[in-house]
Amino acid sequence: MVGRQEQWQAAGSRSRAWAALGWFWAVVLVCLVAGAVVLQALGPPPQQTAAAPAPAVVAPPAPAAPAAPAAVPPAPPPAQAAGIPAPVAALQEPAPGVEGAVLPRIGPDGRMPMQAYAAPFDAADPRPRVAVLLAGIGMTETDSEAAIRTTPAAISLAFSPYAVRPGPLLEMARAGGHETLVSIPMEPLGYPLNDAGDHALLTGLAPAQNQERLVWALSRIAGYVGATGAMSGLMGERFAAGEQMPPMLEELAARGLLYIEPRPSPAQLAGATAPQPGVRVADLVIDDLPARPEIEAGLAKLEQLARDRGSALGLAGRPDPVTVDRLQAWAASLASRGIALVPVSALVPPLAPPATEPLAKP
Repeated sequence: MVGRQEQWQAAGSRSRAWAALGWFWAVVLVCLVAGAVVLQALGPPPQQTAAAPAPAVVAPPAPAAPAAPAAVPPAPPPAQAAGIPAPVAALQEPAPGVEGAVLPRIGPDGRMPMQAYAAPFDAADPRPRVAVLLAGIGMTETDSEAAIRTTPAAISLAFSPYAVRPGPLLEMARAGGHETLVSIPMEPLGYPLNDAGDHALLTGLAPAQNQERLVWALSRIAGYVGATGAMSGLMGERFAAGEQMPPMLEELAARGLLYIEPRPSPAQLAGATAPQPGVRVADLVIDDLPARPEIEAGLAKLEQLARDRGSALGLAGRPDPVTVDRLQAWAASLASRGIALVPVSALVPPLAPPATEPLAKP
């Protein structure tokens, strides 16, 4: 009985061993099948391509030695502005009624202030000419100094007779090559709301009173080429249209001075009047509206007038910073546009030489 039980136990052990072995191979088979399925899904491995050989690095050829530049003549040095002569004693006389002051006059040799103190220019230059008169110098010292220092020498300057310290500014202007004029205060449009000052020439004053005021204005500075009615934005229109204006122009001409009329009359704009010796009328006021766009438009129009007529004269009423800045920038490129910038004296018809008395017979 015992032996039969031992046989049954041995048989059970063998059955369990075979069962375990069967399960083992079953698991192995399942793994193999699963691996085959995964490999089939992944597909064949990517083909490895041989890496392309790196391109050979070739050193760049050494640069050829630069050819020797052609001989170029050196650029000429910039032209230096010739200074304006200091006041000449032979061209002066005492101012009546103004102690220590002098008035301009024609010299014994016939030389005139409008010639002696004029800024030079090239009279043979065939290009159209444009001139600019900048008025109001001396009323604001800082702005006046900036205008004198930064604008080209060909810009002419009109000094106010009310300037407190004109001497240093005049010396600076002469050294910089600027020719100068004196502004004559005259009755403007809108008077008395627009007031040209205590020494203004007025239509309601007697000629003798206006003569005294003219002498005062002309004696305020010295060494100038002429006068103008433009003064710090005022133009003296009412006096210029009155009957006392022609005698004043005769007085200026007798002293060898030119005159710049700040605003043209309708007849002058139409070209209906003949040029008057010693007088030139401004073609355009460039800073009626002292703003950059308007000033630039005025300067462009001035250029066109010069091309159309051969010459043009522009007036700037005050040395405001924006006006001076635009004048400087405009003048710097003017020559490249075929226009010559000249002083105002270059555009004024000359005065006839003074008559000389015949020599007395022995």
